[in-house]
Amino acid sequence: MSQIWNEEELGQYWSVTFEELELLKTKPQKHHLVFCMKLKYYQYYGVFPGNEKELSDIPLQYISEQLDVSNNIFLYEWESRTARRHRQEILTFLNIRKLDSKDRIELINWLIEEIFPKGISSTEAFNHILDWLYQNKIQRLTVFQVEKIIITSYSRFREVLFGEISKGVCKESKTLIDYCLEDKNELINFSFLKSDPGRVSLDSVLKELEKLEFINCLQIPEQKLSSLNPKIMNHMRSKALSETAWEIKRHPPTIRYALMSVFFYTKQSEIIDGLIELLIQIIHRLSVKAEKKVFKILMQDFRKVYGKNTLLGRIAEASLNNPDSPVREVVYPIAGVQTLSNLVKEYKSSGKGYQKDVHRNIRSSYGSHYRRMVPKILGSITFCSNNIMHQPILDALRWLENHKNSNTQYYYLYDNIPIDGIVRPKDYEIIIETDDKGEKKINRINYEICVLQALREKLRCKEIWVKGADKYRNPDQDLPQDFNTNREFYYKDLGITQDIQEFIDTIKGNMHQALYSLDKSIPDNKQLRLLSRNKNNISLSPLTEQPEPGNINKMKGQIQSVWPMTSLLDILKEADMRIGFTECFKTQRSSERLNRDELQKRLLLGLYGLGTNTGLKRISAGRHGVNYKELLHVRKFYIYKTALREAISKVANAIFKIRNPDIWGEGTTACASDSKKFGSWDQNLMTEWHIRYGGRGVMIYWHVEKKSTCIYSQFKRCSSSEVASMIEGVLRHCTEMAIDKQYVDTHGQSEVAFAFSYLLGFNLMPRLKNIAKQKLYLPDIGLAEDFKNITPILTRPINWELIAQQYDQMVQYTTALKQGTADPEAILRRFTKGNITHPTYRALSELGKAVKTIFLCKYLEKEELRREIHEGLNVVENWNSANSFIFFGKGGEVATNRLEDQELSVLSLHLVQICLVYVNTLMIQQIISTEEWKHILTSEDYRALSPLIYAHVNPYGVFELDMNERLSITGS
Repeated sequence: MSQIWNEEELGQYWSVTFEELELLKTKPQKHHLVFCMKLKYYQYYGVFPGNEKELSDIPLQYISEQLDVSNNIFLYEWESRTARRHRQEILTFLNIRKLDSKDRIELINWLIEEIFPKGISSTEAFNHILDWLYQNKIQRLTVFQVEKIIITSYSRFREVLFGEISKGVCKESKTLIDYCLEDKNELINFSFLKSDPGRVSLDSVLKELEKLEFINCLQIPEQKLSSLNPKIMNHMRSKALSETAWEIKRHPPTIRYALMSVFFYTKQSEIIDGLIELLIQIIHRLSVKAEKKVFKILMQDFRKVYGKNTLLGRIAEASLNNPDSPVREVVYPIAGVQTLSNLVKEYKSSGKGYQKDVHRNIRSSYGSHYRRMVPKILGSITFCSNNIMHQPILDALRWLENHKNSNTQYYYLYDNIPIDGIVRPKDYEIIIETDDKGEKKINRINYEICVLQALREKLRCKEIWVKGADKYRNPDQDLPQDFNTNREFYYKDLGITQDIQEFIDTIKGNMHQALYSLDKSIPDNKQLRLLSRNKNNISLSPLTEQPEPGNINKMKGQIQSVWPMTSLLDILKEADMRIGFTECFKTQRSSERLNRDELQKRLLLGLYGLGTNTGLKRISAGRHGVNYKELLHVRKFYIYKTALREAISKVANAIFKIRNPDIWGEGTTACASDSKKFGSWDQNLMTEWHIRYGGRGVMIYWHVEKKSTCIYSQFKRCSSSEVASMIEGVLRHCTEMAIDKQYVDTHGQSEVAFAFSYLLGFNLMPRLKNIAKQKLYLPDIGLAEDFKNITPILTRPINWELIAQQYDQMVQYTTALKQGTADPEAILRRFTKGNITHPTYRALSELGKAVKTIFLCKYLEKEELRREIHEGLNVVENWNSANSFIFFGKGGEVATNRLEDQELSVLSLHLVQICLVYVNTLMIQQIISTEEWKHILTSEDYRALSPLIYAHVNPYGVFELDMNERLSITGS
C-alpha cells in the first residue's frame, strides 16, 4: 500500500461519506475504524486487506480523526466470523455481486475482442481481468478461477484468429506450403526457408533470391496479417521457428496454414531487408577494397619531397631566365631526375590520379565478379522515394532494368541516360569519355557503379525506401499515423508545450543562465584554461585522484572465506529460488507436460550453458541426471527472447527491492551505457570488422545503473549507431527504474542525440574525448560582448527560426521513438551527415547545439559533474570486464551464425551476470550488517562498494546441480 498521501488524495479517496457513516451505526464502536478502513481500502484497491500490516498509517490516522475513535485496529481478528460478515456487508453496500454465467461470457468475449488482439499475454491479462471485475462491481475471483478464464478465452481467441488467417489462404498456396514441409523435398524445404542469410557472396544472394521467389508465389492474406499486433505476429513466428517441418505437419490444417502464413509474411520482409544489407555491403566493399589496393601500390612507390616550395621557386626562376633552353639543361641541374620523379608520384598519389586508379579497380572488381549478383538483387525488389529530388536515381534504376539484356558497352548522352543527381561533377572527367568525333559517351559499367554508389547513400538515410521491407520501409510508416488527430495527447505524453515560442524562450533562458554562470566562474576556475587559437581552445585539467578505499579488499576477503569458490551455477540457482525467474519461461507449444520442478532444473542448466558459452553438450556431461536431448528440448521450446527479457527485468526489480538504503544509498535515476565487442563467426550479416578495436565480431550495448545492475542489453552490428542504442535502452528497458540521467562516452552522443534526449525528458551527459575542440553557441545575436571570459570558445547564435518551422515534425519523430512505432536506428538513420539537407535534421541539429551548449557550460564549470560522469562510466566498464569472466566458453566468441542463437547467448549472459549481482548484494549486506563491520567502512569504502565482484566465484569444473542445497545467505 502507498505510504505517501497528500491532503488532496486523502480527501478524494479516504473521506467518509454520510451513507457510510449511517452504515457504521449498525456496528459496535470498537469495529468502526477497522470496518471503515476495509470499506475504503476495497473502494480504492478492489480487494480487502489481509491484516493491519497492509494498512498505511496516514489514511488510518485520517479516518480515525473523522470518526473520532482511537486506533484499536491491532485487536481485530482478521479471519474471524465477524471479519467475514463485515466483508460480505461491505460487498452488499457497494453492490458488488458474484460472477454469474452471463458475466463470465461477457468477460470472455471482452478478452477475445479487446485484450488479446492488442498482443497482451496471458500473464498480463490477469491484471486486466481484475480491473474489469472492479469496474463492473463484481467480486474478485480466486487465482485458479482467473487462470481458467484466461485459458478458455485465449484458446478461443487463437481458434478464431487461426481460422481467419487460414481462410484467406487459397488452395494453390496451401499446396505450396505442404510442398515445402515435405522432408524429401531438396529444392525448397522448411529448413532452408528458415535459415539466415550468409556472408556477402554470390551464393548468399542466390539463396535469398530463391527464397523470395518462392514466397512471392504464395497468396497469403496480407491485409489480415498487416493488421495484426506485432506482439501476436512475433509470438506466432517464434512458434513456427521453434518447430520442425514434421512437427508443423502434425498440427490441424487451420493452425498449420495460419502459422506458416505468418512465418512467410514476416520472412518476406526479413529476406528483402537481408538483400538490401547485402547490396549495401557489396557496394561498400567495392570501394574499400579498391582504395586499399591502390593505397598499397602507391605507398610502395611514394616518396615525399620536402622543400617543394623552394624547389619550385628555383625551377620557375631558372625557366624565366632561360626561356629558350632545353628542360634537361635548365631544370635537371636544379632538381635532379629522381626528385622530379618523386614529385610526379606524390602528385599522382593525391587528387584525380588517385581517384582514377580507385575507380579503375572498382570497375575491374565489379565487372568480373559482383556484376553477376547486383542486377539480380535490383531486379527482385522495388525502390521508391517520397522526395522528387531523388527521382533521377529511380529513373536510372529503371533504365538499367530495361537494358539488362543489352550487350552495348558504351551509350551516348543523347540516349536519355539520367546523369544529374547521379554522377557527381568531380567524377565527370572519370565517367564521361569523348570519342574520336568529339561526342560524349558513358561506359555502361562505369555508369552502373555510379548509380549503385548513389543508391547506397540514399538507402542508408531512407530517402529511398524499398517496398515490402521492414527496416528499409517507407519512412512515413515509422511515424504514428494518428499524430494529427491525437496531437494534444502526444505533446502531453512527452511533457512539452505546444506553444513553440514558450519552448524556445525556455531554452534561451537556460542557455543564457548557463553561459553567464560559466563566464562568471572562469577567474576562479583553476582547472579550466581557454586558449586563443584556431583549434583546441579548451584545456581542462585531469580529475584529481580520490582516496583509496581501505577496507574493500578486506570485505572481499571476508566474502571469500564465508563462501569460498562458490559455483556460478549455484548462484544462478539461488537467485531463482528467491526470485522465481524461471516462471517467466513458458512453453511455445499449446500445452506443457513437464513437471515444473524438473523443468526448473533443466532451465537453469540450459541458461547456464548459454550464458557462459559453455554449450549444452558440455553441460549435459555433468552429474545432474539431465541429458543433451532434454536440454535441447528446453532450449527449443522454452528459452526465447521475450522470456529472457522478462526474467532479466524480474531479477533487476528484485535487486532494487532488496537493497539496503543505509548501504547502497537511495534509489538512483542515473544510468551509464557503453558497448563491448565480442568475437563471432562470420558466415552471417551481423558480424563485421570493427574499425576501432579490429577483428571481426558483434557489439553488445549495455545499460548499467550506478550500482552495477544492468537493466537492458542489445545485440548490434559493429557499425550500428550507438546513439540509437542509447535511446532504445532508455525507452525500452522493462524495469521499475526511471532514467533521468544517461552517461555515455563520445561515441554515444551527437547533436541529434542531445535534441532527442531533451524532447524525451532525460539529460544526456557524455564524457567527451574531443573536449578541446568544443564550441558554445549563443542564444541571440549581439550577446558575445556579455561573455568576455569565454570569448575563445563562442561561435554563432542558434537559428531559432528553423527550430520553429520544424517543431511539430521534431515532436512527431520523438513520439515515434517513445511509442515504438519503429526501431530507433531506423528513425535516426534519416538524420545523418549523408542527409544534411533534410530540414528536420537541420532543426534537430540546431536544437541539439543549444542543449549541448547548456550541458558544456555545466561540464566545464563543475568538477563534481565531470567526476559523476566518469564514475558512472567506470561502472559500465567494470560490467564489461566481468563479461569475459562469465562468458568464458569457446574463447568468448559467439560461436553460431544463427541470429536467434546469437541473441539468446547474449541475453543469457545478461541474466547470469545480473543474478551474480543479486546474490552478491545479499552476501555484502549480510557481511556489513554484522557487529564487526558496522563501524569499519568509511565514506570512501561506501563510494567504491560494488556488488559486481567474482573472486569468490568458480565458473568452471564439474557441473553439479543439487536443487536441495542452498547457499548460507540470510535475508529475503
